[in-house]
Amino acid sequence: MADDLKYGYKGAEPTQSFGNNTGVFDPNDINNLIADNKWTSFGQLELIETQTVSAVSSVDFVTLGSYNVHFVTWNDLTIGTSADNYLQIRFSNNGGTSYITDGYQIGMQYGGNNGSFGDTTKSTRTNSITYLSYSNTTTSNANQNGYLYLYNLLDSSKYSFLTSHSFSQSTSTIAYFYFGGGGLTPAETHNAFQLLLSGGATISGTLSLYGIRYS
Repeated sequence: MADDLKYGYKGAEPTQSFGNNTGVFDPNDINNLIADNKWTSFGQLELIETQTVSAVSSVDFVTLGSYNVHFVTWNDLTIGTSADNYLQIRFSNNGGTSYITDGYQIGMQYGGNNGSFGDTTKSTRTNSITYLSYSNTTTSNANQNGYLYLYNLLDSSKYSFLTSHSFSQSTSTIAYFYFGGGGLTPAETHNAFQLLLSGGATISGTLSLYGIRYS
């Protein structure tokens, strides 16, 4: 589009801002506005951090940006011990100096390709939100994969919640999915979180944290 017709206008171009885009836009216009954080697009994912780890005891995310909703993925997680290990999460209210180990609420369900379905352990007060995903083998083709959404972590007036969904396979070649949610009270700011395994095994794989803009 010619410069004197930028955004569909001849002469002075209109002011552009989120929630107030005016004109007729070609792809280059849109890309430029996105780069300037002026294009109206609700719910877009913005990468905060990706960690690729090998045989670590936990994975900490201590930079959360200023988002109301966060999105976390884990890809091809393997464990260091052939025993039952569930991925779990803990929140921090001091930037990751320490993590809260009491007061979590949880409700999760699972299903297997052998026809088994049911609830995991339900609790109104536990030391983490667990059963995010599951593995009991070090075999590389039985990895844990999944995602979760985190809500209100940085809002001191609200409880912190999450929902999650995952899929993996056990040593007995049974494939399992896990889904559900959890939360932590009282209402306070949680400005970091930690992912670790319930059985104490080490973690290897790739985990990514995103913020959802204008959510």
